Amino acid sequence: MVSAITASTIPSSGGAAPMTAGATAAGSTNFDTFLRMLTTQLKNQDPLNPMEGSDFAVQLATFSGVEQQAQTNKLLQMMLMQSGGSLGQLADWIGKEVRTTEPVWFGDKALTLDIAPDSRADSVTLVVLNEAGSEVSREEIGPGEGQIDWFGRGNGGEKLADGRYSFVIESSRAGEVISEDAVGAYVRVAEAELGNRGIELIFEGGGSALASDIEALRGAD
Repeated sequence: MVSAITASTIPSSGGAAPMTAGATAAGSTNFDTFLRMLTTQLKNQDPLNPMEGSDFAVQLATFSGVEQQAQTNKLLQMMLMQSGGSLGQLADWIGKEVRTTEPVWFGDKALTLDIAPDSRADSVTLVVLNEAGSEVSREEIGPGEGQIDWFGRGNGGEKLADGRYSFVIESSRAGEVISEDAVGAYVRVAEAELGNRGIELIFEGGGSALASDIEALRGAD
């Protein structure tokens, strides 16, 4: 089970108080107390007038519910620790653009790519891959680093189909490829989720990445 936060569910300035160690300890104490009470009741019931089966079933159901709540609290505490202690912090990501090397959506607008080839290169080629990882185009862009706008053109100058793409730069020197590096592209964040792996950012047009793998964050245009 995950907790999702979108722009419509949490204001950007809001925040939720993190679970404290005292709250966790209290939940654990209540759980242990319930166990002791149930065990004592079973040991001391009158053999000639045992507990009704229906009552016992109700208590077992209650026991199961308490155990499940304890596990839920434990998971929530773990997720809060992974997110820096406050669910409200996730709202700051929504609507902004992050730089990622995961496939990102390309439609009608150009994508901003952050190019950083090998400093020894005298020639640099931008290689475009579709979501399946197959090469769809390559373009000589020359040495140098910085941000460029990618307009999604194929080898013949035609616009590539809408979809998710990722990018690689091949750095060459004297005609020999000396390095291949993933290229970061900026994409807008549509949603943020807390899961077992940590904070996962959902991108506009689909696709996602863990917040821990994000390289940069900026305000959207």
